[in-house]
Amino acid sequence: MLYPEVLSSAINSFRKFPGVGEKTAERYALSLMELTDEEIESITKSISECKKNLHKCSVCGHLTDKEVCSICDDPSREKNLICVVEDYKSVFMFEKTGTFNGKYHVLNGLISPIDGIYPEDINISTLLNRIDLDDPNAEIILALKPSIEGETTTLYIKKIFENKKVKVSRLSYGIPMGVDIDYLDSITLDRALLDRKEIS
Repeated sequence: MLYPEVLSSAINSFRKFPGVGEKTAERYALSLMELTDEEIESITKSISECKKNLHKCSVCGHLTDKEVCSICDDPSREKNLICVVEDYKSVFMFEKTGTFNGKYHVLNGLISPIDGIYPEDINISTLLNRIDLDDPNAEIILALKPSIEGETTTLYIKKIFENKKVKVSRLSYGIPMGVDIDYLDSITLDRALLDRKEIS
C-alpha cells in the first residue's frame, strides 16, 4: 500500500470536492500534519456547520443560514428587478461583480425532459408572485447558461410573462455555449449583464 490507511482515507475524502484530483488531494491530506489540533478542529467545525445550518432562502431559493437571505432582506435593492439563475453559485458570481442591485430567483435546476426534469421540479412557480405586474419598470433577467436546457427554461419562463407588462431579458451572447455562469470571470459576467437583450 502506497499510503497508510488513514492517509488514504483522507485523500479519498478530499477527492470528493469538485476540481480536486489525486495530486491536489494528496497535498491537502499531507498538509493536515502541519496544522495544529485547534486548526483542524476549527476546519471540521466550519464544514459541519455549513452542512447543518445552510439551506434555501424561503423567498428566492438562494443559500443562507437564516430564514431569508441577506439579499432578499435588503430594502435598498430593487425588488422588481429579478435575475433568474440556475443555482446559488451563480448568485455568488453576480455578487462578486458588485454592479447588480436587484434581487435573485434561484431555480435550483433547469428544465430537461430527457433527464426527467420538468417545470414543476424546479423553483419556477413562485417567480410570478415575486414581481409587481403593475410596475412599468419591472424586469426579469434570465441569466441561464446557453445550453439546450437553459434555452428550454428561458422559453418556458418567457411564455409565463407573455401577456404581462414585465420586460423579460437575457444575458448577451458573449458567453460561450455550454459554459456555466460560475466559471465566468467577473468582467465577462458584468458585460453580459449590462449588454442584456430583451427577448422578443
